[in-house]
Amino acid sequence: MNSKITVKILKGMLEIVILELLSAKPMHGYAVISAIRKTYGVYFGPSTIYPLLNSMERRGLVKCEWMFNAKDRPKKVYYLTDEGKMFLHEGENSIKILVKPLLTSAKTA
Repeated sequence: MNSKITVKILKGMLEIVILELLSAKPMHGYAVISAIRKTYGVYFGPSTIYPLLNSMERRGLVKCEWMFNAKDRPKKVYYLTDEGKMFLHEGENSIKILVKPLLTSAKTA
């Protein structure tokens, strides 16, 4: 599944993918990286994910909170905001609109 086209499409939809993951549960950056790799078979490293999370935080799509655990080092955990939920909903609708003609034409071919 890790073809060049899969990576390219996923990279274009990376914000929506991250928001979808965070809608299920809050996560720290490494957990986001791991979930994307497990779900899609594509690895985006910290140099891609962390700047994107920071940008999404500045735009109000996610918020973060430091979690302190006696066993581990502090982790910055990201949560979906109401604005992030709206952005995710709009993104999902846009994807459906874009994909529907492709699926329809594939059935008739």
